[in-house]
Amino acid sequence: MIPVANPHAGYTARRSDIDAAIRRVLDSGRYLMGDELLGFEAEFAHWVGTKHCVGCGSGTDALVLALKALGIGPDHTVVLPAFTAVATAVAVQIVGATPLLLDIDPRFYTLDPDELARVLDRPPPDLPPIRAVIAVHLYGQPCDMPAIADMCRWRGAALIEDCAQAHGATLNGQNVGTFGDAAAWSFYPTKNLGALGDAGAVTTNNRRIADAVRALRQYGWDNDRRTRISGGINSRMDEIQAAILLANLADIDLRDNRRFEISSAYRNALRPEFRPWLRPDSEHALHLFVLRASPWMRVALRGPYQAHLDRSDLIRHFAEAGIGTAIHYARPIHYEPAFIRSARKPSRCTNAERAADEVLSIPLWPEMTDADVATVCEALEKL
Repeated sequence: MIPVANPHAGYTARRSDIDAAIRRVLDSGRYLMGDELLGFEAEFAHWVGTKHCVGCGSGTDALVLALKALGIGPDHTVVLPAFTAVATAVAVQIVGATPLLLDIDPRFYTLDPDELARVLDRPPPDLPPIRAVIAVHLYGQPCDMPAIADMCRWRGAALIEDCAQAHGATLNGQNVGTFGDAAAWSFYPTKNLGALGDAGAVTTNNRRIADAVRALRQYGWDNDRRTRISGGINSRMDEIQAAILLANLADIDLRDNRRFEISSAYRNALRPEFRPWLRPDSEHALHLFVLRASPWMRVALRGPYQAHLDRSDLIRHFAEAGIGTAIHYARPIHYEPAFIRSARKPSRCTNAERAADEVLSIPLWPEMTDADVATVCEALEKL
């Protein structure tokens, strides 16, 4: 079975460099807050195009730290899309703010700027003031950042980019992670830039935010006086993960190019109506290749008299060809048990609910062989 993602293949392809990086850390005797972390922070900030990068323990922690650094807490509301990984909403919950869920653009799966404009112009009267917006570049697709950034700027809301799936994505030639006040990154092993464990980072051009995140990731210490000056947490990226990330950062552009090659092969194998939308003037990071169950697929898979193609038919179709699939994500946030009561939404979030019922991810990882890609393309041609 060809898996949807294969981080072990990524390790195998770069085994010598990664093993050497790990050995370097073990031999150094410094396992936290050392030169490997400083080196990675500098290199990743340069690659993203920001002045500052602060490593931390996970992508979720990166969101929490960014929110805390911006002063977001229990007396505030944070806007985010209803369709995203639950970690985005969990971060808002952790800092005690109220999540306000908005619908998505059905083509790109990203925050709907029109709905954002409406809610910023007329915030729900029974909620705390809106103080931040989290724009999620879902699957690696950039949000409409110029529109979103302008709205946030004029309405006085902080803007955080959730770049957990968007390493290498650009819009109008500008890297994601450089549009907002801060950006949160995940280096979970399956990401385009992955560690071999949990790790994350916050990038920003704002020195004050960077300094706040540095203090908050280590108990809120003022490092000069070792005095706790704010409500921090323990979220340090360890030296081994930083060294692994440095090794993997060296050829991330080549791996992203391979993702593009595989995605292009898939798109050529699909009929035009089945191809995922790509935002104009953007480069999708192609973290995931996501199809949608569609009534038009019924002719090939179920016969001409079936009224609707269920996602389970797609899953079965790929499984019979030896191809793994996954659902990202099976529920919108307002259907997650932890958020049914706490999250608010000003509309029905119809597009988010429909996407959760229809999306299906198929294999896309840089080490796929040409034979793997051909197998997937053959299955796509039969849709």
